[in-house]
Amino acid sequence: MMKCEAGSRRWSKQQSEGRVDCVVETLNYIYIFEFKRDGSAEEALKQIEDMGYAREYAADGRKIYQIGCNFSSKTGTIDGWKVK
Repeated sequence: MMKCEAGSRRWSKQQSEGRVDCVVETLNYIYIFEFKRDGSAEEALKQIEDMGYAREYAADGRKIYQIGCNFSSKTGTIDGWKVK
């Protein structure tokens, strides 16, 4: 079980490059999520990279995780995820 430190979360955070689906900031980490439905985790992760969603945090000293996640409408579950 992961203990979450005090932090904040934002859904659909607007940036100059577009709108990131979710950003979770803790004292030590920043998690950037992009979600797809009936796509692929690789496609979601590529969007994070192509749109430069992590650029805003480049000078931040915290560890940044970029997470692409795909949901299947057929099974109603997560059918793939990838972390960079």
